[in-house]
Amino acid sequence: MAKFSFEAKGANGRGFRGEIEAASEAEARIKLRAQRLVPLRVVSKEAKASVVKKVGLNKVRAKDLQIFTRQLATLLGSGIPIIQSLDVLARGARSPGLASALMDVVAQVSKGKRLAEALADHPRVFDRFYVNMVRAGEESGGLDLVLNRLAVYIEKSVKIAGKVKGAMLYPAIVMVVASGVVAAILVFVIPKFQDLFKNSGQELPGLTRMVIAASDFFVSYWYVIVGAIVGAVMMLVNYYRTDAGRATCDAVMIDMPILGDLVQKGAVARFTRTLATLLGSGVGIMESIDIASKVVGNHVVEQALLRARDSISEGKSIVVPLSKEKYIPSMVTQMIGVGEQTGNLDQMLNKIADFYEDEVDAAVGAMTSIIEPLLMVGLGGIIAVLVIAMYLPIFNLAGAAGAG
Repeated sequence: MAKFSFEAKGANGRGFRGEIEAASEAEARIKLRAQRLVPLRVVSKEAKASVVKKVGLNKVRAKDLQIFTRQLATLLGSGIPIIQSLDVLARGARSPGLASALMDVVAQVSKGKRLAEALADHPRVFDRFYVNMVRAGEESGGLDLVLNRLAVYIEKSVKIAGKVKGAMLYPAIVMVVASGVVAAILVFVIPKFQDLFKNSGQELPGLTRMVIAASDFFVSYWYVIVGAIVGAVMMLVNYYRTDAGRATCDAVMIDMPILGDLVQKGAVARFTRTLATLLGSGVGIMESIDIASKVVGNHVVEQALLRARDSISEGKSIVVPLSKEKYIPSMVTQMIGVGEQTGNLDQMLNKIADFYEDEVDAAVGAMTSIIEPLLMVGLGGIIAVLVIAMYLPIFNLAGAAGAG
């Protein structure tokens, strides 16, 4: 008996993942149906392992995936058969990981496998969102239209993610540079003054003694300080990779002043854009919310969406659970309610996404305009303290010489 990984949907629309033992893929699907599950994807563990090995660890950039998606939509819209279209794009792909995956997809589709199922065998390249979009396009008969919509989504998603990351990265870079400047002063400048003060025989001011002590400590134990900083960063990164760490860090970030507003708006923009794209392509509401929660980028908002999904499975409106969530703005729930009542939920979600993407632009500008002067003032203040500490003894010597 072989083991198969599966993704399936229950009678209430809820998604299920797991493993099942069976003699073949067909038998695995039969067993799942016997459990009242609709199999969406069934892959043997051996086949999955061979695919991962074949594709390797080459990461596919979102830009490469967006270009491929747009090109595939254009070829299919021109009437070129899907196998021929995939073959052409596989040969012309610049990304080794994407080219390897596409070659395998061509082989699988040539054997009669559906495109969505073939793409699902390469989760490192085509995530669950991408596969479900393609599946919806195949079932609706408008695969080229769905692919065009998918290409637009990837482009906008990369843009919004880049702005949020850039806004977070800027202060970090400034702080690293500032730390480097201060360290250079402590290592190379302060010791020069220290030699001068030893020959003067004068008692040094308290501030000067503190700075000299800090310089001596840094010069003597710089490797301990650097090691502690690197170790702390690595520990934080590893902690964030755990479920508990991600939940804690995301909760702290979304509650932070200035930064929290940016994180919240970015998460809302991603969630509404993803949900709009999925619903507009014919994916069910339960599956759409489940996928949107995974790409939102913040654990707090993700849990809010999952609670909304559970409420919808009980027959309630999506507005009811979302309106109770602290981090979902009331304007969002009101517009979603209007979209539900008018039957244009996907269009309304796209409008919300457009609004919050503009809000992210404004928040990034505001954050930069506030943080930049604060960081400059902080760095300038530290350097000013170091300079004053070094020149205080010189001023005292000059004053003593004048009095004499």
